[in-house]
Amino acid sequence: MLAALLLAATAAHAGGSTIDRVYHPYVDPMERELEWRATHASEDPASGQRRAEQHVLGFGAALSDSVFAELYVSGERASDEALSLEGYATELLWQLTEQGEYAADFGALFELEKRHGENAWQAAGVLLVEREFGRFSATANLGLIREWGERLRDRWETSAALQARYRYAPLFEPALEFYAGENTRGLGPVILGRQRFGSRRSLSWELGVILGLDDDTADHTWRLALEFEF
Repeated sequence: MLAALLLAATAAHAGGSTIDRVYHPYVDPMERELEWRATHASEDPASGQRRAEQHVLGFGAALSDSVFAELYVSGERASDEALSLEGYATELLWQLTEQGEYAADFGALFELEKRHGENAWQAAGVLLVEREFGRFSATANLGLIREWGERLRDRWETSAALQARYRYAPLFEPALEFYAGENTRGLGPVILGRQRFGSRRSLSWELGVILGLDDDTADHTWRLALEFEF
């Protein structure tokens, strides 16, 4: 399964950097969350790409035992410019199978995004697949993307993100992530963890650096995510 997913990711193409996060196909009933995540891409001497920094702030809640919805607002900063509002997005995560029901667990993610101040839209559908091997787990996000609007060429694109994770302890789970897109080929280590505060509250974090594998990808992209569930 891992070989098939890696081949699919290598063949994936999508405009812009796809380095963001890896989604898991699970919904916790009655869950609500506040999420902040950020990426910072270094300058690439080969391509002359400027440093790019993106921040995303979101609020989400479970609508049922298998459906989770989230609203986002995003901002972007390049080089020494001030952080500016980039756009808005809504996501819907649908858990398709019960955990452990089949050899792999499946989910689907649907996203609609609009750029601030422009008639520019993006819609995406992502297949989420996860398989556990003892303390190890492998996750794949395989997406189909559609863009349209002002100064955008209507087209279909694809994206992919893979994660191999070792569940050493709740506070420390090392992982390796791979991202693929038209302008992205990146691979790097990530550390994940979660601290629980009672039965319903917890704080999760992710910190990693994704190294560019081609001239179109920044030499390294730092990514950070904090998620408070209540």
